[in-house]
Amino acid sequence: MKILITGASGLIGKALQESFKAKGYEMLLATRSEPKHDSQVQWDAEAGFREEDLGKLEGLDGVIHLAGEGIAGLRWTEEKKKAIRDSRVFGTRSIIETFDKLKDKPKTFISGSAVGFYGDRGDDEMTESSPAGKTFLADVCKEWEAESRRAEDLGIRTVLLRTGIVLSKDGGALATMLTPFKLGVGGVIGDGKQWMSWISLDDVVGIINYALEHENIRGAVNNTAPNPVTNEEFTKTLGSVLYRPTFLPLPEFAVHMVFGEMGDALLLDSTRVIPKRMKDAGYVFKYPELKAALERAVE
Repeated sequence: MKILITGASGLIGKALQESFKAKGYEMLLATRSEPKHDSQVQWDAEAGFREEDLGKLEGLDGVIHLAGEGIAGLRWTEEKKKAIRDSRVFGTRSIIETFDKLKDKPKTFISGSAVGFYGDRGDDEMTESSPAGKTFLADVCKEWEAESRRAEDLGIRTVLLRTGIVLSKDGGALATMLTPFKLGVGGVIGDGKQWMSWISLDDVVGIINYALEHENIRGAVNNTAPNPVTNEEFTKTLGSVLYRPTFLPLPEFAVHMVFGEMGDALLLDSTRVIPKRMKDAGYVFKYPELKAALERAVE
């Protein structure tokens, strides 16, 4: 297979590269800087691809689009929120516009999205048929997915990955949590009853490979483990895996005060997501249970 990856330098992108290399796939990596070798193409979320690189994009078996402004940080300013939205919406739009120029269009387009699509939904279980929420991230995901679905109009099989919290010590939410937990100052956030939809990095890579290889998979796919947990359970399990106490809570008012809207969205909102379509498609999770997934993530 010949695969293009945007966001190739990120946590998931790096893991995908290892997987594809092991399978002998030919890879093209999108980079913002001047390409240094033939396996790179220059791409910018606003400007798109260079005309001189379009020939390399002919006849792709798949495109994995993962690029986007990071959502974590101390606070979301209006400028930060604009960057989060624009990088995803305009970046995806530029890719679809490039597809339209190609004579031999990609067979499959797998585009990032997030469980933030569902917003703050309490204890309700969300499947791929559940409606979008009403938060900032939900609105971003709706626009992002709408741009991605334009690939379907070009006859390209399109998969939308609504990814949860990816468990890895090398990046993402877990990497941020590890230091306070290892110091024994980790604890429940808010009342601890909010649901966390997580997934091992191994299963993220596994699901993307499975989606590439199975042509019956299309549309929105919940890229999460089948057993979401509450923040309280996640906290206790992580403490157990690290052999550290977890008795210092982070109260809700402190989340509001320190992190503002970003804290509400990433730390307090409750999203209980079930990967119905991947289970129905026959994907077998490597790490369906949290403890084993965390043990793998921190090893």
